[in-house]
Amino acid sequence: MRTISQIQPVFIDILLPRAETKMQAMAKDIVLVLSFSLLTALSAQVSFWMGPVPITGQTFAVLISGILLGSIRGAFSQVIYLLIGISGVPFWFAAGGVPGIARLMGPTGGYLIGFIFTAFIVGRLAEAGWSRTVKKAIIAMLVGNIVIYIFGLSWLVKFIPPERLLIVGIYPFIIGDLFKILLAGSILPFGWRLIQKVRVDELHSSSPSLRSVNE
Repeated sequence: MRTISQIQPVFIDILLPRAETKMQAMAKDIVLVLSFSLLTALSAQVSFWMGPVPITGQTFAVLISGILLGSIRGAFSQVIYLLIGISGVPFWFAAGGVPGIARLMGPTGGYLIGFIFTAFIVGRLAEAGWSRTVKKAIIAMLVGNIVIYIFGLSWLVKFIPPERLLIVGIYPFIIGDLFKILLAGSILPFGWRLIQKVRVDELHSSSPSLRSVNE
């Protein structure tokens, strides 16, 4: 892991224009955090239940939040997601379960808490450059998914017999999670290459003698 002084810009900071003032930077960060909180909530509505645990698009949004926003903003996006959800806002958490803080205390509460730590860890890996190649991006999101499982199972075991823990808490998710990880892990490095190509083309158009650029 790189030190703070060696942190690389994450995808969203390269994609969006750089803020000119601290106030603009703060406003941009707030908008991004709120936007990815909403993205997580919208993804949660794509779900179906198998026993006490729903299969949703949430984990995809959580991983994307970390890898696109970085550790701090990614984690805060999930903190806000949880705070809004436990306040009782309808149609926020995955459909089909109890609303509000009761959801956090129920069987899926561990997974929800794990979202915060997952976004932070995946974000840290992104800040170390792990989102720029397919292999490292996939590994970073696999690590994040394992963190979700650890938190989820640690809490779920309070509600079901230990011998059924993996059957209920992991096995139903494996295929879907692998698909989401492979999809995101393949697309994100392509986005980096696209940005690099656009920059090179812009530099070529402004300086015809320039033939390459080091990022």
